[in-house]
Amino acid sequence: MNPNGHHDGRDDQRVVITGMGVVSPLGHTVEDLWQNLLAGKSAARKIDRFDATHFAVQICSDIGEHMFDIDQYADVIDKKEARRLDPFEQYAVVATSQALNQAGLTIDDDNRDEIGVLIGTGLGGLIVIDNGYKALNEKGPMRVSPFTGALMIPNMAGGQVAITFGARGPNFCVVSACATGSNSIGEAYEIIRRGDALAMITGATETIMTPFALSAFHRTQAMSTRNDDPTHASRPFDAKRDGFVYGNGAGILIFERLDFAKQRGAKILAEVIGYGATDDAYHISAPVPDGNGARRAIRRALQKAQIKPEQVDYINAHGTSTVLNDAAETAAIKDVFGEYAYAVPISSSKSMLGHLMGAAGAVEAVITVKTMQEGWMHPTVNYEYPDPACDLDYIPNTPRQKEVNIAMSNSFGFGGHNACVIFAKWQN
Repeated sequence: MNPNGHHDGRDDQRVVITGMGVVSPLGHTVEDLWQNLLAGKSAARKIDRFDATHFAVQICSDIGEHMFDIDQYADVIDKKEARRLDPFEQYAVVATSQALNQAGLTIDDDNRDEIGVLIGTGLGGLIVIDNGYKALNEKGPMRVSPFTGALMIPNMAGGQVAITFGARGPNFCVVSACATGSNSIGEAYEIIRRGDALAMITGATETIMTPFALSAFHRTQAMSTRNDDPTHASRPFDAKRDGFVYGNGAGILIFERLDFAKQRGAKILAEVIGYGATDDAYHISAPVPDGNGARRAIRRALQKAQIKPEQVDYINAHGTSTVLNDAAETAAIKDVFGEYAYAVPISSSKSMLGHLMGAAGAVEAVITVKTMQEGWMHPTVNYEYPDPACDLDYIPNTPRQKEVNIAMSNSFGFGGHNACVIFAKWQN
């Protein structure tokens, strides 16, 4: 047992994080994202990618075409090739470049067969699909791009990352709705632990800013309609919450087997020490009201980490700002943590970032690692009206300084998918 109380294991069984990258509505680097979170800045705004004036929901946390120019990354990927890609693939490539640079990991003939890619997405290339459908209807079947079939499928973010950087290890795609990001990094952790790779490029990416997607998710009655006040629309755990604000982005992390990272002299950012995944088997969109599925995922992650609940210093909550989900997550935390639930600080990144859907858990994992590195916990903004069903310490409105040695990140998705990942501050 190490000073934090979790089991160290052998170096060839431990998994560490050496690099991180993001493309998000609050910044296209990890540092920009982090500073905006500490400042309590909201990314929510009016939709301008298309005319949404006749939609019931008119707000989003979009990166926006005018805010992200793939041509600026010509040193990473050829401009002509990049322009063909759906934005969800572009974001993954750019975030991966950042993460590899921070990790100082060069993929070459000596290691490429042992470096895998596991990048998830909730929906895949919706913008490519949207463009293809328009071409079909307006110009006929022969005007649909020959690249559409390949670039719309969910696994192609991981495929394009492998092509761009030359990683030839295990490569597949996790799709589990809003739990995708956490399931992806959790499964990448397990791939390394079972000996199938020395390192994994892992995370998730999402771009769903189309009229169809907006209509579809609004019809689930899970989205905020606070159109006149976008920056206050996402208000997790607040009594007046009325739904999530959807957004897009990508989060990528470099996971390495500890002995491999040590051998190449990598700077280690954090360690992955636990992962749990379950399903509610209850409803296509609503969580079990008592948080049973979430509770079991959290308990499994704690068991794998070999730690007690009271050793967790911080929780990055799923915290969507929906009535049912926030109450169910709170119930799950209370069930697992007991009285300590009232002492552990909790915050929701979605209060500022919005809900990045399949990418949410990956970006929030990056944020959780930054929390441990910096000793600051970002706030849950827009928390104004206490809800008796959500009565824990959600770090309301103001960041808080605290040493965080062990942190947990939760993600839950439509279909009843639940995932929990636990990280430890690197002490060596």
